[in-house]
Amino acid sequence: MKAEPIPVKLVTEVGHLLTLDPDTALLRLPANSGHGHQDGEQCIACAARTDVRALLFDLWEGARQGLRPAFKSVVVDATAVADQGRVVAALTGKLPAQALRDHTVARLFYLAG
Repeated sequence: MKAEPIPVKLVTEVGHLLTLDPDTALLRLPANSGHGHQDGEQCIACAARTDVRALLFDLWEGARQGLRPAFKSVVVDATAVADQGRVVAALTGKLPAQALRDHTVARLFYLAG
C-alpha cells in the first residue's frame, strides 16, 4: 500500500506562522549562531540542525515507530535560517541526495506552500 504524500508548508517571514491543527507537525529550523561564528556561516553542527530532509525523516520515523503523534502535514518554520533558498532547494529536489533518507523524504513529502 502506497502512502499519501505529506504536504509541507514553509514559513519564511516572522509573524506568518500558521495556526496548527492537531494533525500538523511543526519543525523549527534554528539560526546557526551561538557557538562561535557569524550567522550565515556553515559548520557541521549547524548543517545537522538545519538539514530539513534529515529532520523530516526523523519526524516521519518517530511517528512510524509510535514515538510521537502521527501527522498529516508539516509546517517548517525557517524564519531564523539565513539561506532559506537552500531549504526550498532541499524540499524540491534541487539539492543532491546525501543519504538514502533523502530519497525517502522525496517520496513521502512535497512542498505545498
